[in-house]
Amino acid sequence: MHARADAADTVPNWPDDIFATLQRFDIRQVPYVPDAGHSRLIQRVLASSTMRGIPLTTEEEGVALLAGAWAGGQRGVLLMQSSGVGNCINMLSLIPILRFPFLTLVTMRGEWGEFNPWQVPMGSTTQGVFELSGVQVLRASNAAEVPAVLEAAASQAYNALTPTAVLLSQRLIGAKVFTK
Repeated sequence: MHARADAADTVPNWPDDIFATLQRFDIRQVPYVPDAGHSRLIQRVLASSTMRGIPLTTEEEGVALLAGAWAGGQRGVLLMQSSGVGNCINMLSLIPILRFPFLTLVTMRGEWGEFNPWQVPMGSTTQGVFELSGVQVLRASNAAEVPAVLEAAASQAYNALTPTAVLLSQRLIGAKVFTK
């Protein structure tokens, strides 16, 4: 499986922009479920001497991990795909109870050029699920807006303690196709 050539950038720079912003905000822990849309960012995190990439078996583990990171004096960001947001619904209730900063970066599926019908239901409800759970949602649909959107989201999450999700649109990451 790979991204189509009609993705916004053939060699995207936006993952590097995200990484630079995470460094500025002193992010130390980055839990993630492996995802092609986040692959370049995950590689940057794993190569970093200041960040710790933590592979998860399921997305809701990342919410609890971020609560523990904050209790231990570190900031984190959760990387996941839109299909994993539904797995987090119960765990999102920890955020207002424990009042910890929450930032998640979500690669979207089920929208722009999607080929897999199983991705559409969660992809079409991701924003609403977050909003009903008390998480503010910002969206980046092209590479040029990624730095500003992530800067605003990180500022909201870490300075104002406003739980924030950044949706990285499928148009930005590129629609996936299966090839032989």
